[in-house]
Amino acid sequence: MPLLSDETVIQKANYRVNTAGTKLNCDELAALAKYCGERGTTPGKLIRRLILDELSRDGGESTASVELSEIVGLRLMLTNVLKPLATGQKITPEVFDGIMTEVKKRKRAVAVEARLEAERA
Repeated sequence: MPLLSDETVIQKANYRVNTAGTKLNCDELAALAKYCGERGTTPGKLIRRLILDELSRDGGESTASVELSEIVGLRLMLTNVLKPLATGQKITPEVFDGIMTEVKKRKRAVAVEARLEAERA
C-alpha cells in the first residue's frame, strides 16, 4: 500500500523546495532588512518577487505593478466620468457601471503600455 497517493505527489511537486541565493556583506544585509521592514515583507518574498518579475520581463511577457494598474484604473475612470459631467451630460447608474466594467478590463493593458512607454523615454 503506497504511503502517498498520486494526487499528493502531484501537489507536493508544486511546493517551493529549491533555493536561489546570494551572499551579502553586512551593510547590504542591513539595507535589505531595513527595506523589507519598511514594506512589511521578508527578504525571501522580496527576492522571489524580484526574480519572477525579471524572468517575466525577459520572457517577453510585459507586466505592470499592481500600484501602476490601480493608478491607471483611477485615471481611466476619472477621464471617462468627468468629461461627460463637464459637458453637462448626466451619467446614469448603468453607464457608470459600464465605465467601471471597461476600466477593470483595460487597466492592466493600459498600465503595461504606460510602463513600456516610460522605459522607452
